[in-house]
Amino acid sequence: MWVNVWYTFRMKIHIRYFASLREATGRGDEILELPTGASVSDVRAMLVTRYAGLRAILERCLCAVNRAYVQPEAALHEGDELVFIPPMGGGNAERGAE
Repeated sequence: MWVNVWYTFRMKIHIRYFASLREATGRGDEILELPTGASVSDVRAMLVTRYAGLRAILERCLCAVNRAYVQPEAALHEGDELVFIPPMGGGNAERGAE
């Protein structure tokens, strides 16, 4: 007897949270299990549904995979480290002009 079953292959990635992302999630990092072929954008969408306060923060973040900046469309692979880098603030632009 033949049974036709479709399996979705899964992969695990490591996400690290810094600054406002750490505050919004209440954690410094986590391991996510995703479908093979998921992109940075897919992870962003998943995190927005999981953590209510992330949407506005993530819209302004840069993305890095394995310590290299990537575009949101970048595909992820088993064991990748994903970091969303929030904008850094501080300083006074007018003051520097004096």
